[in-house]
Amino acid sequence: MKFAHLVEINDPHNPLIQKLSRTQLWRGLVRRAETPTAFVPYLDSCRILEKSAQALSRELHYGSLVVRDHVTLVPERQVIYQVPEQEGIPPSSLVMTIEEPEAGIYFVRFEYDDGASEAADAADAFYNDFRKSAYTESDIDTIRTIRELAELGQLD
Repeated sequence: MKFAHLVEINDPHNPLIQKLSRTQLWRGLVRRAETPTAFVPYLDSCRILEKSAQALSRELHYGSLVVRDHVTLVPERQVIYQVPEQEGIPPSSLVMTIEEPEAGIYFVRFEYDDGASEAADAADAFYNDFRKSAYTESDIDTIRTIRELAELGQLD
């Protein structure tokens, strides 16, 4: 399943919403990569195996399921999550890209790819609709959490 959607960050027509700077948004997306348990409620724990300014290797624990992934950081632009094939888990990816169509107007584009063929996607269309909805809600929650962190001054 390939799926992409946008989440608006700074709505110029809504004066009630706190505007985020690109730096705050970026720091929030990096925080999600470094401390995902604060963003993903069903994740039990995360262990950082390797870390540099441009990448992380992680071990994620969901109950007895352990998933290893690699996160690439393209400063102030993209966070790329890649899950290699492992113990019955197919390869997959998630790319989060900060877009700025106008000065100070930000969106985050979330792009999912589970590596499935178009034929498999067609066969799983009903199930994939639920996954798309869950991914969208999770991504909206990610931005909500980033806003909360910004309001607390933790992204300055």
